[in-house]
Amino acid sequence: MKVDCVKVGEAEFGGPSLALVAGPCVIENQAVCLRHAEKLAAISRRSKVPLVFKSSFDKANRTSHHSFRGPGLDTGLRILEQVKHSLGLPVLTDVHDPSQVPAAAEVADILQIPALLSRQTDLIMAAAKTRCAINIKKGQFLAPWDMRAVVKKAEAAGARRILVTERGFSFGYNNLVVDLRSLVIMRGFGHPVIFDATHSVQLPGAGGEQSGGERQFIGPMASAAVAAGVDGVFMEVHEDPARALSDGPNSFPLDQLPALLDRLKRIHELAVRD
Repeated sequence: MKVDCVKVGEAEFGGPSLALVAGPCVIENQAVCLRHAEKLAAISRRSKVPLVFKSSFDKANRTSHHSFRGPGLDTGLRILEQVKHSLGLPVLTDVHDPSQVPAAAEVADILQIPALLSRQTDLIMAAAKTRCAINIKKGQFLAPWDMRAVVKKAEAAGARRILVTERGFSFGYNNLVVDLRSLVIMRGFGHPVIFDATHSVQLPGAGGEQSGGERQFIGPMASAAVAAGVDGVFMEVHEDPARALSDGPNSFPLDQLPALLDRLKRIHELAVRD
């Protein structure tokens, strides 16, 4: 099914090539963020998979109040602005409240609505009224067809550059599953669909006061989603996942990304040819 093309920098979601959204889950500090962005930019150039850099200035939905949340809105946006200006990369970041939207929209190319907030009408409509593209993650509690109403909220507020992301559905205690039919169903809304390969293997709350993850399934899940015809892949990556300050168990090792992208490109080429 043909979908609207959403162009962000060199990435075209819904275009002929696969696009990548990647970065550390949270902005740990300026040096770490810029180092990851530089490495990702180099990987993107080598693999010829266009990149949108992703990192969050605040993780408002951490399992424990003791967990690291990020540098906050002002500091975080200054760091993301450095990524844009020094490396020429488009950036994506989460917004959790309508009050954050104006400042975030001054820096971000894509505003992301977190999955747990996908029913928050005021937040969606505030993001939709900006110049930014918006990426709406499907809630872990929503069937894929339920996202049609969410998308209509954004459209009603004037958004036309809309992305929809699958990140798994809650299934029993501390587990998520992905129904690949959802990728086809949501693409039927007329907007590009992204597969979040790393949050889909998360085990929410499985670590007691933190989430666990099954990193070994990231590659196979991403491969299956690309074969099913998604327009982009979302991945949280880290140079040392064991030391990541957020979502380490389901972050993909940065040094393994080039090989995975080569594989995903080959699958995408076959899927498009068919």
